[in-house]
Amino acid sequence: MAVKIACGMMAMLLTGAGVAGAQTAPRAAPAMTLGTAGYYEVPAANVLVFSNWYDGLFADSKISGVEIIQQGTRIATNGDVRLSSTPGQWDAIGRLVDRKVDAATGTITVTLEYPDYNWRYRIRSERRDGAVAVAVILDAPVPAALAGKAGFNLEFLPTAYFHHSYMADGRTGTFPIYPSDAMTATQERNAASGRNEGPGAEPTAIAQGNRFVLAPEDAARRVTISSTAPVQLFDGRNQAQNGWFVLRSLLPTGRTGTVLEWTIQPNSVPGWLRPPVIAHSQLGYAPTARKIATIELDRNDRRTLPARLLRIGDDGRMTPVRTAPAKRWGEYLRYSYLQLDFSAVHDPGLYVLEYGPTRTAPFRIATDAYAGAWHPTLDVYFPVAMDHMFVNEGYRVWHGDAHRDDARQAPVDHEHIDLYRQGPTTDTRFKPGEHIPGLAIGGWFDAGDFDIRTQSQYQVVRSLVDTWERWRPTRDTTAVDWTRRRTEMHVPDGTPDLLQQIRHGALQLVAQFDAVGHAIHGIVEPDVAQYTHLGDASTKTDGLIYDPSLKIGEEKHGRSGTPDDRWAFTSKVSALNYGSIAALAATSRALAEMDPALSKKALGIATKIWAEEQGHAPDLYSHGNTTGGPLDSERFAAAVELLRTTRDPRYAAAVQSLWPSIEAKFGAHLRDAVAAIPAMPASYRDAMIPAARAYAAAVQKDAAANPFGVPITTGGWAGSGTVLGTALNAYALHKAFPDIMPAAPVQRGLEFLLGHHPGSDISFVSGVGTVSKEVAYGNNRADFSFIAGGVVPGVLVIKPDFPENHEDWPFFWGENEYVIPEGAMWIELAHAAQDLTGETK
Repeated sequence: MAVKIACGMMAMLLTGAGVAGAQTAPRAAPAMTLGTAGYYEVPAANVLVFSNWYDGLFADSKISGVEIIQQGTRIATNGDVRLSSTPGQWDAIGRLVDRKVDAATGTITVTLEYPDYNWRYRIRSERRDGAVAVAVILDAPVPAALAGKAGFNLEFLPTAYFHHSYMADGRTGTFPIYPSDAMTATQERNAASGRNEGPGAEPTAIAQGNRFVLAPEDAARRVTISSTAPVQLFDGRNQAQNGWFVLRSLLPTGRTGTVLEWTIQPNSVPGWLRPPVIAHSQLGYAPTARKIATIELDRNDRRTLPARLLRIGDDGRMTPVRTAPAKRWGEYLRYSYLQLDFSAVHDPGLYVLEYGPTRTAPFRIATDAYAGAWHPTLDVYFPVAMDHMFVNEGYRVWHGDAHRDDARQAPVDHEHIDLYRQGPTTDTRFKPGEHIPGLAIGGWFDAGDFDIRTQSQYQVVRSLVDTWERWRPTRDTTAVDWTRRRTEMHVPDGTPDLLQQIRHGALQLVAQFDAVGHAIHGIVEPDVAQYTHLGDASTKTDGLIYDPSLKIGEEKHGRSGTPDDRWAFTSKVSALNYGSIAALAATSRALAEMDPALSKKALGIATKIWAEEQGHAPDLYSHGNTTGGPLDSERFAAAVELLRTTRDPRYAAAVQSLWPSIEAKFGAHLRDAVAAIPAMPASYRDAMIPAARAYAAAVQKDAAANPFGVPITTGGWAGSGTVLGTALNAYALHKAFPDIMPAAPVQRGLEFLLGHHPGSDISFVSGVGTVSKEVAYGNNRADFSFIAGGVVPGVLVIKPDFPENHEDWPFFWGENEYVIPEGAMWIELAHAAQDLTGETK
């Protein structure tokens, strides 16, 4: 997101802008090669063939199949056999069986299957001059049930083709900014959603032909596709806001062998170089802090350009500041890196960084650089996330009082959406479908969706309590009235906002124990159609408790015949009980003065449930990521928090007995282990020293693996949470063992979140830093907007080597979805960083 300075022919070389409109003679496309990284390459363009695969959480993550990276942007994905013209996130997708790369012949062969139809197919790709030929090969014909449905699709990123044209067999058209195509009625998608709201619909094709040229006028976006069968162009946004432009060819029925072949030719702009990125902290730096800017370069960029730090005067003059020359770091992923160290610059002021024609946005060097970094998260993000409340900000209503009709007992033996599942019994006194009273209180929307995931709730409560107990931030900018169920942002009410948020989370955890006697997995929408709701959360349901004796749409005596109430998943799980009572034990400390009654009740539940769990074999029901962490991890957390609250030797004994299993995976439990030190004998701390040394050494080793000095994950969900966790681990260990763990990893983690990361220099905390995430996957994502203070997952590594975070397309949930635990951790990390500067809060 660096600011580019126009520089004549140099800017044309960097962006290719001057090439697109040039009237030059046609040139031969460079030959495609199959590189050692396992994908097809020509200069400035790549074709990936199943280098990535879906991570199992959802069917469609927009990170697999045949993909095209062209002039620095991944413009196409999901090249695969699909069962509809514009499949959505929850629609069926083939299962990967194997992938074979033959470097000698330049071919990649992938075998996939649809197990429900007992049908396999192969997708084979090969080089063909400057293109890649992709064939669908069948050993068995398309099953009768899939006739007219199975087709080869390739999806194109809408924002890459807004304001562009296309040609289909010479016929012209332009890509629509907003979908407005004719639709065809169908019942099938509606049935799949599990919600009966009348007929569904499928979009009709925008265009058809055997040869498509996308963006013929723009060399950076031009792609040519030729097919042995007709290709249709669809706009998936007609069906869902996160839909893409889709090219699709139906597979013929009754045939085997090679039944379809596409030739895909990306365009390679001659001499194109990706513009440099100057990764740095968008928020700035404390005067004595380490200050490293990492310059990310195209590997073919052989220029030697000056890297400079400039101080901004009040007259606008940019004055160079003396620094050591930038040094080469080396290569990481697909880029080369230089680093400019300006740590010796301590003078407060406004600065920019420059590398050749690339200049950053301004940032500060100041003693209070980090002091307000957490304010948007506490002032805006968490209030907006509050469930069961009307949330208002000035003239704007973020959402009404949502989910007043919570919740109905989930059906037994039912696997649901979003990794929820109910076991063979309800483990409650309620029958499937019956209303469970008392759950319509407290809690936060888990993420960009609206469910209450208990595991997230207790993680957030504990994190907020840690912030309160370490730093006691008394900031008060939000009025919360639980009696009126109303939150008013930017209005003080005399109570620290952090304590109010702790109380709000605790209210939901307490309500679960009051309602059914144990922690539940969570509360989630009854079907996909409601789950994908965007907009005001209070409009998802009618707010009235379901009464099966009434007709759909009928309302009487405050009840409703519309079964739109969310479901509570209630299979008993010991891990969830332990995780929840850990949070309640912590809550009892934090709320002792603000709400003594709730404090006492929270501790009473925690001690009671702990005792109950010790009296029986653990309930080990497990499914997805909604049933808690490993049992010993959650038990250890509960023992630590109960010990910190009560100083009861029974809990100290539990901590000690669990230590051997915790020591074996120290990094995952480091903060809990360290938190117990003040309440444990000296021998406990001494026994921790070998694990602390080993962990510190591992952190140091990991820091050398990339130029950013933090662990960068490569899964389908990007790694801001891992970076936050590592930085907070380092802070806790530094405070407990300063001679073992230095403070530097805390600073590196903070800087990564604020812009010092691969792919761009944008801050991953919306509203924090000069240039931050302004298009994100919040519940307002359909507006291409953001929620201030939300933290996004960040850099997603498209395997093997492409770091990505889209600022133009919010619907990449693995890159852009806010989740509440990361928000709470960010509040902690910002305080920790300010604490380490030695300055006042």
